[in-house]
Amino acid sequence: MDRRARILVLYASQTGNAEDVAERIGREAARRAYLPQVMSMDRYDPRQLASENAVIFVASTTGQGDKPDTMKRFWKFLLNSSLSKRWLENVNYAVFGLGDSGYQKFNFVALKLDRRLADLGAKSIVYRGLGDDQHRSGYEGALDPWLASLWSAVRRIYGREEVSEPADDTAWQLDPPKYKIVYHQPHISSVAEGYSTVTTFSSLRLLSTADASFLQIKNMRLTDTSHEQDVRHLEFDLGGSGLEYAPGDVLGVFPAQSEEAVSRFMERCGLDEAALVSVEPANAVEGYQSVAPITLRTLVEAVMDISSASPRRYFFEVMMHFADAEHEKERLQYFATSEGRDDLYNYNQRERRTVTEVLEDFPSVRLPLEWLVQLVPRLRPRYFSISSSLKAHPNEIHLTMAVVQWTTPFKRKRQGLCSTWLAQLDSKTGVVPVWVTKGILKLPRPSVPLILVGPGTGCAPFRAFIEERAAIAASQPVAPILFFFGCRYSAKDFLYKEQWQAFAQDRGVLSQENGGGFFVAFSRDQPRKIYVQHRIREQSKLVYKLIEDGAAIFVSGSADKMPADVAQAFDEIAVEMGDPRAAPKKLEALGRYVVEVWT
Repeated sequence: MDRRARILVLYASQTGNAEDVAERIGREAARRAYLPQVMSMDRYDPRQLASENAVIFVASTTGQGDKPDTMKRFWKFLLNSSLSKRWLENVNYAVFGLGDSGYQKFNFVALKLDRRLADLGAKSIVYRGLGDDQHRSGYEGALDPWLASLWSAVRRIYGREEVSEPADDTAWQLDPPKYKIVYHQPHISSVAEGYSTVTTFSSLRLLSTADASFLQIKNMRLTDTSHEQDVRHLEFDLGGSGLEYAPGDVLGVFPAQSEEAVSRFMERCGLDEAALVSVEPANAVEGYQSVAPITLRTLVEAVMDISSASPRRYFFEVMMHFADAEHEKERLQYFATSEGRDDLYNYNQRERRTVTEVLEDFPSVRLPLEWLVQLVPRLRPRYFSISSSLKAHPNEIHLTMAVVQWTTPFKRKRQGLCSTWLAQLDSKTGVVPVWVTKGILKLPRPSVPLILVGPGTGCAPFRAFIEERAAIAASQPVAPILFFFGCRYSAKDFLYKEQWQAFAQDRGVLSQENGGGFFVAFSRDQPRKIYVQHRIREQSKLVYKLIEDGAAIFVSGSADKMPADVAQAFDEIAVEMGDPRAAPKKLEALGRYVVEVWT
């Protein structure tokens, strides 16, 4: 029987960062002679929590204070009113959160989790760690000092001296890889060659698979060609599939990587693209099913993000062990230390270097395939607000998508993987793997007035809302809608101009005759910049009337200053009208103020 002190590490991750932190905690625990178990919250039975001695929680916050999908079941259990205030009195715990201070509800999930654990009697052993993407070193700027405090606290819990350790992580012996690669003979017939057949990788979290693939039937640029931002209107044919969606739902898209990028990676790593392999856990995993052999090229294309994601810190630590050139080993060794953390962040994350680019910068490194499978970030789906109503467009799904492009601090041009791929697809032959998920924006019943704030591509879900209400209005009365839209120029990026104007005329759902209205803020057409919050203040009486009538307010768009500025505008209206019940925080508690933003 293993007599090492057990430490449970539970994580909830949406993009993989929290999982990466949890894995790091597990490695450091093992190096200190503890017995760690690292698990996603959705795989852990929360009923067993009271029997644990030490639990470390790592949780990310998504959007406006949202929990990762993998945490929802666990959190629902913790909120059970039948749990006593002493239920976790024998549990020692620590919480590290990952968030972005650019959002209003920075690290909201970690804050709520910490508070609830304390309410149930658990004992916090270290201060709550709050990682911030805005820090010059990213979330690791808070993680490194927090870990130092954590291990001191854990040592006190178990009442023993900690094992001696080197001054930095670079002197540790490399842990064995988590996966093993099995090579197969080419005569095997059950070779999986597409997204839909690589399903069993999901048990190892190597691939999220789509429900269906649909033909893209329209790809139209909405912005003027002279405008710096390329925004597309995309349409997909559901082809009688029976797939249904509601306004506010989100379309998940699994992107494809370019053939050139895949070939470049495989050439750098010396991989035989035709080799047939299967991936298996190095140690037995309960419930794991063997994977049908696939070619190495398919594995890279469908599973490993070699085109857009930057490798994580552990990637550089492992690379150090496989570097033949001394100067490369020294640089990698420096990157793996706390002193090199900021330089690594500037080199890697801020420049958004891909795995291939990093490997090309260290040509003497030859990583075995087992390590590549473990360390290369997973190719993850992208999510877009559906911008159409099924009532208005039977058998179709529409998206409103900005083609992502930016310049790094060192003036390197970068492109978004998924948006660039979708924009370049042939509208006659392009097939896209997609699935529908529920979004946080839910259209209320037709009798509820709406106040919609959606500048730029934030208008996407509200196009669905407005089209749905217009379709319903053909057979029954609907409540008024106020829609505040914003863009830079009236002649360049006024998305869906004709459609909005049509809805605002002839007693349409946005018309003033029906108690609604459509208001546009052009920020660059005049010397003074005008934004949606200015238009909201201008219409304060109309806005307040709809709030008095029970309106629901929805805000969608970029997570820069806009959400806070819009909330302030509504706050000022509540003060002006002398009604604190109309303030966003009060309305939010009633489910009448909902924000969906993205970075």
